[in-house]
Amino acid sequence: MDDAKLREIPFSSQTLYDGAILHVEKWQVTCPNGHEATREIVVHKGAAAVVPVYPDGTTVLVRQHRVAIDKITLEIPAGKLDSASEDPLLCAERELREETGLCAGRMTHMTTILTTPGFCTERIALYLAQDLTQGDMHLDEDEFLSLVRMPLEEAVARVMRGEICDAKTICGLLMAHAMVNAAQRDGR
Repeated sequence: MDDAKLREIPFSSQTLYDGAILHVEKWQVTCPNGHEATREIVVHKGAAAVVPVYPDGTTVLVRQHRVAIDKITLEIPAGKLDSASEDPLLCAERELREETGLCAGRMTHMTTILTTPGFCTERIALYLAQDLTQGDMHLDEDEFLSLVRMPLEEAVARVMRGEICDAKTICGLLMAHAMVNAAQRDGR
């Protein structure tokens, strides 16, 4: 099917909420059949996330409480872009350093995921961080977390058992695992 026959065309928008992290708009769109419809869209600056992998095959995850779901989660280091125009690589490097104290000699962009494209513009760039050196953590004033170092294989096993449920973390760990294993098979 021709993509033009699927496309909705926005023709107006109205701000419903303007917050520090997100902006909610009501969009009026013309549907492919010519009818008009309303869409509520969360506008987000975007984010970056990092899977740090040491030469011994271990990774570092961030353990923190997520009040929206009232659970302690294990996640890869991540954070939102300072502006929509910020280079996601710079954000990834900053968040890795702030949350873990790590600096990477090599950062590889794995993919950019769309978190919830049905109603949100958020994109998260996922990176594999290697050739790591340890420095000091620099957490934000309202950031409380601990670090958990474990074999990448164990982190993937936790994903497969449903113990790690954060979408960016699942995607990042599975992709990093595949890339590291491919590099080992190829002798890189």
